[in-house]
Order: sequence, then structure tokens, then C-alpha cells
Amino acid sequence: MVVESEPSTGVLLFLPYRALEDRVFAALAEAGFDDFTPAQARVMQRVGPEGTRLTELAEQAQITKQTAGFLVDQLERAGYVRREPDPTDGRARLVCLADKALAAKEVADSVVAEVEREWEEHLGRRRMKQLREALTLLREITDPWGPGQQETPSGQAGGGSA
Repeated sequence: MVVESEPSTGVLLFLPYRALEDRVFAALAEAGFDDFTPAQARVMQRVGPEGTRLTELAEQAQITKQTAGFLVDQLERAGYVRREPDPTDGRARLVCLADKALAAKEVADSVVAEVEREWEEHLGRRRMKQLREALTLLREITDPWGPGQQETPSGQAGGGSA
């Protein structure tokens, strides 16, 4: 007989995230944005509003620079990102979101809002507020690129959104 133990906190955090991600990808596919993968999306999510250097994307996605370059190349060919000169460093280039990515983001954002409303209906307003507060506090010690962080692990000022 197998005795089931309580799932770890990590698993409890992962399960709702995965359910949310599945809903987002289903809605994106239905809206015609079915030409990128979750790995590409994880890189694309980290592109800041003014663009982000490839090295920063790799750090934030916790992948090699070569892998990030490969994924950005694919996203660029599909029309989701473009590369532009970095105005602060003529040798560097920024990865910027293209209009197609911004349109996909609108679809994704609406699904996230819908799922969060469902979670609030299930948990109640007070518990949902407590959940967000607790997760925001955890972000302070788990997200080196989050708000209030002075530097990324590479020593550069924090960029893109996670």
C-alpha cells in the first residue's frame, strides 16, 4: 500500500501555475498565437518595455546565452521580437517586443485576470489578498530581478519583468 505524503510547498505553488499556463496557452492558440513554445514564452516574458539585452534574458530565464540566442532567433523569425541597437552601448543590441508579441500579451493578460477572478471566487477575497501578500513577500527573497532589487547577479541594473 502506498502512503501519500503532503505535497511540498513547491509543488503546491507549481500546480496552480501550471494550470494557469495551460489556460493561457490554450487561449493563445485559439487566438492564432500557436507558433511559440513555453520555453520561448519564458524568454519573451522577460523582455522589458524598453528592451532587454540577451545576456540578461539568459540570466533571468536561467538558461545559457546560447540557448537564449537560439530562442530569440526563433521568436524573431516568427515576428514576436526584434533586435535594436542599445542606445547606451553601441556594441550591444536589445531584444524588444514586436507588435505581434504585444497582441499575444493582451490575450494572455485577459486569461490571467479571468483565472485570478476564479481563484478569488474559490478562496474568497480575504484569502486571495493574503495569498498575494505572502507571495509578494517571498518574491523579495526569491526574485533577484524583482522590484527593489538594485542589481542582477551579473552586476547590471535590474531589467525586464519576470
